[in-house]
Amino acid sequence: MKRLVVLGAGESGVGTAILGKQRGFDVFVSDKKIIGEHYKKVLLQSNIIFEEGKHSEEKVFNADVVMKSPGIPDNVPLIKKLIKRRIAVISEIEFASSYTDALIVGITGSNGKTTTTMITHHLLKNAGLNVGIAGNIGKSFAQQVAEANYESYVLELSSFQLDGINAFHLHIAILTNITPDHLDRYDNDFNKYVASKFRITKNQTENDFLIYDADDDVIVSWLENNSIKAQLIPFSLEKELSLGAYIKEDKIILKYNTQEVLMDVKDLKLQGKHNIKNAMASAMAAKLLKARKQTIAESLSDFEGVEHRLENVQKVNGIQYINDSKATNVNAAFYALECMDNPTVWIVGGVDKGNDYNDLLPLVREKVKGIVCLGLDNQKIIHTFQSVVDVLVETAGAEEAVKVAHKIANKGDNVLLSPACASFDLFTSYEDRGTKFKEAVKNL
Repeated sequence: MKRLVVLGAGESGVGTAILGKQRGFDVFVSDKKIIGEHYKKVLLQSNIIFEEGKHSEEKVFNADVVMKSPGIPDNVPLIKKLIKRRIAVISEIEFASSYTDALIVGITGSNGKTTTTMITHHLLKNAGLNVGIAGNIGKSFAQQVAEANYESYVLELSSFQLDGINAFHLHIAILTNITPDHLDRYDNDFNKYVASKFRITKNQTENDFLIYDADDDVIVSWLENNSIKAQLIPFSLEKELSLGAYIKEDKIILKYNTQEVLMDVKDLKLQGKHNIKNAMASAMAAKLLKARKQTIAESLSDFEGVEHRLENVQKVNGIQYINDSKATNVNAAFYALECMDNPTVWIVGGVDKGNDYNDLLPLVREKVKGIVCLGLDNQKIIHTFQSVVDVLVETAGAEEAVKVAHKIANKGDNVLLSPACASFDLFTSYEDRGTKFKEAVKNL
């Protein structure tokens, strides 16, 4: 019996353990932290042996294969020792994909991947496909492979997940954009991060597709200097294309084999330039999978959006509160600020991942009337923006940040939580941060 060791007992780890046991592995789960009660209960019910609060090397090094949580960097001593011993270290995505014949659409990018994943799943489900959604979202891919019987999947894929693949194969890959993010995991080398994102094309053949943003200079430059086997399907807001998705006279055009006018941009449920791009990428994937044009258009016109991403919370005294807690990098905050049509009080801050805020300066000058810092260390934010806005206040929690923003804002203004940073200094996750923001707004 082969031994599978799972490092990390979160969603991906527990799902992998369940699938591994089903497939006849001797499974052992090890988590350096205390395992959450929900996941501990699942492991106990499944009779899977585990440890918490430590990694016992004698129980890890006898593995035939190790699945590590995407949150564990490759350069920690335990992983280095495993690699030195030539023990395979893979991701949940790699492990699970070897046990399904389902067609897979995979989506990555620095921003927009969650929304694009959810739109694509929405389109394909409405088109009648038996399709699951997983990856960096919802129930783990591995557990769904173990317990469900989907004929296709839409997977949201982070660079960390892609770093752990070998044979994983996608029929359709979508690359939404590439901007600096998670550079602390890539030796502060942007090129390494770009290469990680392009691992989504690894193992694709000439019968597969890469849908990508033709307006993204980083993506275009990489494609000019590297060859991939998949068919290239671009989308663009800026130019008319001979193949792919583009805008002409405020209409979305899809061109593959035939040219079709899909719909008016104004009829999209989600507005903003970034959401038009997300919609075009998703629509192109659906078209490649033979979804009807009418189904695609109807589905895009009723898709509601993603929690914690430019989510209108409510109006209080004429002030609109917007939860964009999922904006954990500068480019995501850029998109959010770009969408603001009214004077905005911007709540920003958290765990800085090597951010360069200078790209935001023009938008802040144009749209932001005050900044509320929400983080333990706000020095870089203060240094960048203190001479640009009239009001800049530091706070230490969501409730305080909302109360301060409410005092600064006037009727007709927006209060935007778009942190441009990770959440782990004051919150357990970006979801926790967004939820506490919404609770504070409702308590005003």
